[in-house]
Amino acid sequence: MRTQTYLKYTLCALSLSFTVATVSGQEQPGRRARAEQEFLKMEYANAAQSYEQLVLDKKKPKTEDLERLAESYYYIKQYNLAENWFSRIVLLEDASKESHLKYAEVLKQQGKYPEAKQQYGNYISKYGANKEIERAIVGADSAAYWMEHPTKHQVNNERVVNTALSEFGLTPTANGALYATEPNSLLSEKSGMTGQPYLRVYSAERRIDGSLHYPNLMTESFNNSAYHVGPVAVNLANDVLYVTRTYAGKDAQKYKAHAQRWKKQNLELKIYRKNGEAWIEDDFPYNNVKEYSVGHAALNKDETILYFASDMPGGQGGVDIWYSELQQDGSWGTPQNVGSQVNTSGDEMFPSVEGEELYFSSTGHIGMGGLDIFKANGAKASFTKPVNMGYPINSASDDFAFINSMDDDMHTMGYLSSNRTGGVGSDDIYSFSLTKPRLNIELVTLVKDKKTGEILDRSVVMLYEGEKVIARGSTDSNGQIRFDIDKGLAYKVYGEKEGYMADSASMNAVFPLRDTTIQLTLNLQPVNKVGEKFVLENIYYDFDKYNIRPDAALILDKLVATMRNNPTLRIELSSHTDSRGAKTYNQKLSQKRAQAAVDYIVGKGIDRERLVAKGYGESRLVNQCADGVKCTPEEHQANRRTEVEVLAY
Repeated sequence: MRTQTYLKYTLCALSLSFTVATVSGQEQPGRRARAEQEFLKMEYANAAQSYEQLVLDKKKPKTEDLERLAESYYYIKQYNLAENWFSRIVLLEDASKESHLKYAEVLKQQGKYPEAKQQYGNYISKYGANKEIERAIVGADSAAYWMEHPTKHQVNNERVVNTALSEFGLTPTANGALYATEPNSLLSEKSGMTGQPYLRVYSAERRIDGSLHYPNLMTESFNNSAYHVGPVAVNLANDVLYVTRTYAGKDAQKYKAHAQRWKKQNLELKIYRKNGEAWIEDDFPYNNVKEYSVGHAALNKDETILYFASDMPGGQGGVDIWYSELQQDGSWGTPQNVGSQVNTSGDEMFPSVEGEELYFSSTGHIGMGGLDIFKANGAKASFTKPVNMGYPINSASDDFAFINSMDDDMHTMGYLSSNRTGGVGSDDIYSFSLTKPRLNIELVTLVKDKKTGEILDRSVVMLYEGEKVIARGSTDSNGQIRFDIDKGLAYKVYGEKEGYMADSASMNAVFPLRDTTIQLTLNLQPVNKVGEKFVLENIYYDFDKYNIRPDAALILDKLVATMRNNPTLRIELSSHTDSRGAKTYNQKLSQKRAQAAVDYIVGKGIDRERLVAKGYGESRLVNQCADGVKCTPEEHQANRRTEVEVLAY
């Protein structure tokens, strides 16, 4: 892709746009010298034209001229033309090692995987194997597999906004989208590297189905520059922009090549904050246009981490993804490399963040060809091993600038950029969508007799969301009932059966990544035998108090339901204390507590004649913790209890 040439080779600390070379004491250059200057200045579109004229005028052109011509087409991503020339070059005895490798690469870029694999094999036979070549061969095999086993993504060319030139790097906004494009205007200045107009930022309307309409050149101040502008990242409030652009000043990076001095215009990251109708420009504090490039910004959800691409020193090699954390004073902290799990000796760029997922494009991980889109989970410098997004998200060409615009249980939508075959022009913007198979979360509830462990069939079980019953049914012969539930919602399960006290259990919201079955057991206390006794668990009273607390009311509500569902049931509800304190006082306090519980149940509609309130104080201890015996708080707590005894059924 032409634009990827701009992005890759600038972010690799190479030039986007050079000043005129200064060659002391040298006369006006001839055709070869002019072609060489254009090539060294990385004006590859111009160099291709010059070298093509040069080699076509000779019966036996120089191998170096042929290689420069093929490489020029390679760098501007015109792979079909590059293939033509490299296929000729590799037959020459003095062809360079790099030409043999690039020939295999241009074949792979065009999806000619068997042919590419053969050329990689020829390269190994001639020059030996290395990790890069081995990875490329694995990539060719993987690409063939991915194309045979595509994902279910639907990828569509956004033809309303795409042109014969380059469009890429779409960023959704509240009211539409922003993206970078080469304006189709005869008046636009042209890049010597791509041979096309310099990039500018456009806006577009984004409809509910994700389609793009009404492209429009933005006239705001951030779009004014002598060279490339874009891509752009935007915050959630849409009032801060992080704009990648080519440095247009005089303090460019200087270097020497072939006894000549050159200037390289690296990329810089500009921050624009909206102030009324104006945009106030500020520098990302870690721009250093004299030494490296910075660009491709992306914010995490809470806007505390800024990811970006750069070839600054200290990385893994080539272009790496870095991050900077927002400081308490509002400034951005010192950049940190995201690490070798993501970054490679190749190029990693175009980061985007969705929750805990980092999407990026890479030439260093095993892919289908050119830039491939990968996903890794994590944050900052801790990520899982990246996963190739497969076909059709990726292709044999360059695939990059992946971003989600919607991701829920049922659908995923978003955008990517690619120069894959079948597009409108060079780099095109594509929308993608994925209708997910519904995530199945099944809640299996087992109902058992609490005392014997017997399975209880035909028990009534209700599923609550908040206070609302959303499902109800009876257990089967295995004592089970199944409910389909949703991700992210909390539930309560309530079970009851004649002759038993009801039981319930709360279930926190779950967020599974795949189909999931959740097991839950309700244990129902039998109340169908005279003399049966059991403790009402988790009924607590405040110190020296007997009023019914809200948490105790929830437990008593179960007893209310049990009394309602078993109309012949008559019970004694008793309260007990531990041995601490005077016996007379404990007796009176326990009676008040038992009576308060009975009064609460009666207040819910149960006949008082079916209830007996009895306070036993410390007269019925369940352990050795009598007066004078040293016991733990837990042992004393066991004596402070509320009991139910079945008097009649």
